[in-house]
Amino acid sequence: MTRRIDIELTSSRDDGTWTWRAPGARQPRGSLEGSLLPEGTKVGDILRAEAEFEIDGIVVTSVQAPKGDGRVDKAARIEIIGSGRDSAPGGVSVVLAPGGRRREADGDGGRPRRNSPGRGPAPRRNGAPGASPGEERAAPRAGRGGRDERPTRQARPSRPERGEPGDRPERAGRAAGAPRPARAEHGERPRRLQTVSTHRNAALAELRPEQIPVAEQLLRGGIPAVRNAIEEQNARARAEGRAEVSPEPLLTLAEELLPRMNLAAWKDRAVAARNAGKDAPLREVRSVVASASTVTLDDEGRELMGTLRDALGARVTALRDSWLARIVAALDDGRVADALRVSSRPPEPAARVPAELAVRLADAAGSAMSSDLAEAEWKVLLEAVVDSPVRRTVKPAGLPDPAGEELRSSARRAAGLVPELARLLGLPIPPPPGPRRPTTSGARGA
Repeated sequence: MTRRIDIELTSSRDDGTWTWRAPGARQPRGSLEGSLLPEGTKVGDILRAEAEFEIDGIVVTSVQAPKGDGRVDKAARIEIIGSGRDSAPGGVSVVLAPGGRRREADGDGGRPRRNSPGRGPAPRRNGAPGASPGEERAAPRAGRGGRDERPTRQARPSRPERGEPGDRPERAGRAAGAPRPARAEHGERPRRLQTVSTHRNAALAELRPEQIPVAEQLLRGGIPAVRNAIEEQNARARAEGRAEVSPEPLLTLAEELLPRMNLAAWKDRAVAARNAGKDAPLREVRSVVASASTVTLDDEGRELMGTLRDALGARVTALRDSWLARIVAALDDGRVADALRVSSRPPEPAARVPAELAVRLADAAGSAMSSDLAEAEWKVLLEAVVDSPVRRTVKPAGLPDPAGEELRSSARRAAGLVPELARLLGLPIPPPPGPRRPTTSGARGA
């Protein structure tokens, strides 16, 4: 890909080539052919160049002449001849173009906006011969005769997603003034982490010029990105009749730079998660902490790792305590179905209901599923029990009396998850579930 860059000439070689660097940099970045430079070029000039960023370096393809020193030739000036008097306070006179028949018919010199506040629909012309525009506007709509005597067409309602200019209707399905529904179960949708590239830029600044293109590809996609860049560059070289690049030295260089680039990328992610604090998505923080095992951490990385691990532990503990408190509060209020539903949605996969609370939850669910309960309420409790983590220890007190065929069919289907239902239905109690079978990938790996 060709890009425009600014280069500063640093030296001239005997073979006719010049070395260049980025303006203000310490080390030269590359070299270019002297035939590309304009006449009178000297060391220290800053030029605008077009360059191709390839995997083995930067190739300058063209160079533009340097900009002038700010002095403007007198012959290039434009002289403005006038009377010397300002025709307007700002020195600019404004003349409005005369309106056509449509604008004159509006009365205010402009066409009314569609559905704008305080304006009615655009007036319809009568079309009678000899009628002036003013008479057409002044004529009442109800008094028109002939083909114009028809009801006014109603304006099409605005779409729920987009409103007309000047009009902000309420969203469909939500009344005016109603609170906006929560976007996530535990509050508002978390914000995305702000991108940080401090460590990546610092790592690139420490590299030699020939290493930078390889490091940039590593940051984009690792070793596969380097291989793809080499293949694309060699394909262009074959099409242009140039010599191809040998991939082995570049891949060796990429393997040497990979640990340093991976550490810099991980540090930027860790800094972004640390700066976001409680606004950082919990999944992203877990990912950063888990990916620390794939890089070689230095002292700064280990410090970031400790900070993120402590913050993650504190947030997970707070979520778990809140989750258990909601279960206890629902049981205290007699809302057994709500307690079962909350228990089936832990804040993280590793969260478990404590043994004492699990026994209390199972006993409450079994006592609530009695024969005195209505069939609809008993079925709601059954659905909540099936999804809960205490389903195998729940012992329903009885079936509704009388129990319909639909309820009995639902109970028979759930008997494999709630074994005590089999005893109530007169079915053999199913055995407990055995160990999980290995997956196909695990069997092949064995």
